[in-house]
Amino acid sequence: MDPEHHGDHGTHPVVPLEQALHAARALVLADLVAREVAEADVVSLVEDSVAHRRWWVEQWPEGAGFLAGLVAQDVQDALLERYGRWPLCPVCGTGDPHALEVEPELGPDPHWVCHKAGVRVSAVGGLGGAVTS
Repeated sequence: MDPEHHGDHGTHPVVPLEQALHAARALVLADLVAREVAEADVVSLVEDSVAHRRWWVEQWPEGAGFLAGLVAQDVQDALLERYGRWPLCPVCGTGDPHALEVEPELGPDPHWVCHKAGVRVSAVGGLGGAVTS
């Protein structure tokens, strides 16, 4: 279907959806930059996720507030397959290195959380200000 012609059902909420996608992209890129892993091939993983989530949020516009957490999880999963765990927990200084997890998995205001220590480390997009060990 031609995206320019959605019928005569009034305006399509394209602008808010695009803004939400760009915001999610920016937050995840900020975390990648903060942890110095924003290489070109890693950035392409973010672009792949944003493209995939564009379709998802077009089907479910109410989910726009969940995009940052979903893109973060998509990128985290893709990095695990190709490179290893990311982002590594900056809180636990001992034991095996482990990755932070996004909570809530599907909800607004996503945070990076360490389940071992039971602490919120930072909001998605805020790893640059997170405590490092």
